[in-house]
Amino acid sequence: MASKDFYEVLGVKKEASADEIKRAYRKLAREYHPDVNKASGAEAKFKQINEAYQTLSDPSKRSQYDYYGSAGGAGGGGFSGFGGGGSPFQGAEGFGDFQDIFDTFFGGGGARRAGPSRGADLRYDMRLGLEDAARGFEKEINIVHFVACQSCKGSGAKPGSKPKKCSTCGGAGQVRRQQQTILGSFTQVGTCPTCHGQGETISDPCKDCGGDGRAKKTQNIKVKIPAGIDNGYRLRVSGAGDAGKNGAPPGDLYIFISVEQHPKFNRDGNHLYHKAKISFVQAALGDEISVPTLDGRTTLKIPKGTQPNTTFTIKDKGMPILNRRDHGHLYVLVEVEIPTKLSKKQEELLEQYKNA
Repeated sequence: MASKDFYEVLGVKKEASADEIKRAYRKLAREYHPDVNKASGAEAKFKQINEAYQTLSDPSKRSQYDYYGSAGGAGGGGFSGFGGGGSPFQGAEGFGDFQDIFDTFFGGGGARRAGPSRGADLRYDMRLGLEDAARGFEKEINIVHFVACQSCKGSGAKPGSKPKKCSTCGGAGQVRRQQQTILGSFTQVGTCPTCHGQGETISDPCKDCGGDGRAKKTQNIKVKIPAGIDNGYRLRVSGAGDAGKNGAPPGDLYIFISVEQHPKFNRDGNHLYHKAKISFVQAALGDEISVPTLDGRTTLKIPKGTQPNTTFTIKDKGMPILNRRDHGHLYVLVEVEIPTKLSKKQEELLEQYKNA
């Protein structure tokens, strides 16, 4: 499966929306489900479809797959081009655990493994200046999220008591029943209505958290911003999302990056572009001019006879290349200014030049 493109497996374009991916998956899954399609190779195809959907339906896995060519190739912060707006800090929809979408067709109620659900992933929008994006730094941010209740240690049960095995599902978190559909007879696996898939019930809940096992808290979290990060990238802080209910593991925190436009530079990937104005005398006779860089000003030599809109390259004065020591370049476009007013002496000299 590693050599097969996930987008081709689902028959969608790379820029397909989450809804388009879900619709394509539903159509193909219904067609190739082993209980429906008995043809040779149908089961293998069904596994391919599920693998592709598990990656492309998860924003984190999809961005890593798009950037690195695999769902697990990214390291560190898990960078990707993934834009977004909204408030500076909010819950991010669509980051939950993958669940069997066949519940839609076969009447399932969101069947899941026994045990509390993993906590929600959260989103924080961060705006950076170009200089900050170039140098990289460590920033401390404040977030309000769910953490494990200190009184019950996240169990949700009153201190001194413990959750009990669910009598409805026997601790499995699931209930099964046969169901007849237009495609035949299927075993429906649904979430237990008593324990809601956790496999346990709490008869004596913790008074501080009401049996949820969590409490809201403001925390300071340090985020390392790598040098060279670009607009639309995101960083992942593992385990900094909401704590899961009743002792379940926490979700992750995603930092969505937007880099502000700079008054002197236009950015294109790792390269920077700057416009500098020179006089027609400087263009004709040559000169040295001072131009800005992210590290301060530097000298650019203008050779004799420079034509309007000539672009000069100052190597290694662009943005740092992410996770490398190299830099992009700074491109300087020189615009030759033609004066609109001349003194009498200047006109005479130009006339002499014209008639020479």
